[in-house]
Amino acid sequence: MVIGEGPGAQEDASGLPFVGRAGQLLDQLLAGVAIDSHRDAYICNVVKCRPPANRRPTPVEMAACRPWLERQIQLVDPAVILLAGATALEGVLGIRGGITRLRGLWHSSVSPSLAGRQLMPVLHPSYLLRNPSHEPGSPRWHTLEDLRAVRRVLDGLPSGDSPVPHLL
Repeated sequence: MVIGEGPGAQEDASGLPFVGRAGQLLDQLLAGVAIDSHRDAYICNVVKCRPPANRRPTPVEMAACRPWLERQIQLVDPAVILLAGATALEGVLGIRGGITRLRGLWHSSVSPSLAGRQLMPVLHPSYLLRNPSHEPGSPRWHTLEDLRAVRRVLDGLPSGDSPVPHLL
């Protein structure tokens, strides 16, 4: 599962998460570690509606949407959750700030909806679009390293714990 911040203009218009340029980059990054974003991952957002003027969601807005997010997590039942960006990190784990310091580190939670799941904050694809370098040590390079770590965890799951949601 990949959890982002909230819908942008294109996402709001289509009703689908991550369909703009950031979504296209997310698809490419996931494909780079053999994760098909349409088949192997469930992608959603912390908030379900676009905040006015496309501003960052408030804690009140994130809390109001939390029951829907928890239901999505319950239905998909992912072993691994990627938290794309600082807002997802705050909305899911309650950790404010520090995405560059916390990205790439595994987290867990005792929250009933998150218990037993491995969570990894990663840099948001929109940030990577603003920082396009592929050089070692660059944001995109770190994100690819983080996704390789996710791939290793997914490869180590027992066969009954498929990362692919079976909702259809």
